[in-house]
Amino acid sequence: MPPRLQPPPASGTRRPRAAVLPLALLLSLALQGVAAAPAGAGEPEDSLRRRDSELPRGLLEQAARAALHFVNFRAGSPSTLRVLADVLEGRARVNPKKECQVDLVFTTDRYNPEEGEERLGKCSARVFFRNQKPRPAINVTCTRLIEKNKRQQEDYLLYKHMKQLKTPLDVVSIPDSHGHIDPSLRPIWDLAFLGGSYVMWEKTTQFLHYYMAQLSSVNQWKTNDDAIDFDYTVLLHEFSTQEIIPCRIHLVWYPGKPLKVKYHCQELQAPEEASGTEEGSAVAPTELNNF
Repeated sequence: MPPRLQPPPASGTRRPRAAVLPLALLLSLALQGVAAAPAGAGEPEDSLRRRDSELPRGLLEQAARAALHFVNFRAGSPSTLRVLADVLEGRARVNPKKECQVDLVFTTDRYNPEEGEERLGKCSARVFFRNQKPRPAINVTCTRLIEKNKRQQEDYLLYKHMKQLKTPLDVVSIPDSHGHIDPSLRPIWDLAFLGGSYVMWEKTTQFLHYYMAQLSSVNQWKTNDDAIDFDYTVLLHEFSTQEIIPCRIHLVWYPGKPLKVKYHCQELQAPEEASGTEEGSAVAPTELNNF
């Protein structure tokens, strides 16, 4: 895979891909070791937990990635995009329905770090996987990545650049075949990644996670109103099946306002799991704090 298809930190805290492939097997072993009766049903709550050293690393990273997709989407800001740096600690519990709750702390890097910039960002999250169903419920608290004024300024400059485009874009393959993203196309990629974060969060399960491998087309720009409004197609790399899934995404963005996303992915699954709509708010158990 070309080096810029996805920032290296997001690929499992800079570990080889092979570490991700046995995730289903590792999690299956974890479920056998953690499963117990609910707290208060005759079994101490501590028996539902495992020590950090006993948890499959892939499970913690899976939860951290899901939380980050949600953080990126809900922030709605290309200037605050984050990637996973490292998982510091975590614990898991599994109920009799094999629904898995993961509590963890992890660090993040800025998606487009400036030269010489130190690693920033720390998050605490609770991620609830509903067996093998997609769209895990997430409650996450993160430290601020950049100052609000700086974020607003960067977002406005990107917005102004996109609004000045006079003709519809005809873009194919970002990054190119060598994994390179032309600086002039970086704003388009960042906005696509912002919308893709919602899709990847919605599709994530305790066994499957996704990277945005390529922006394969931008079909239309509409600049006749205040918002940036466009349709595009991304290729998602699905782990651990290794499939490449095309997803058509419609995104509406304006600095400081909730992101709006609609999408449809071409794959063999139930229609309700293959497409989604988001108007800038999530279901009740999914929250974002202190951002």
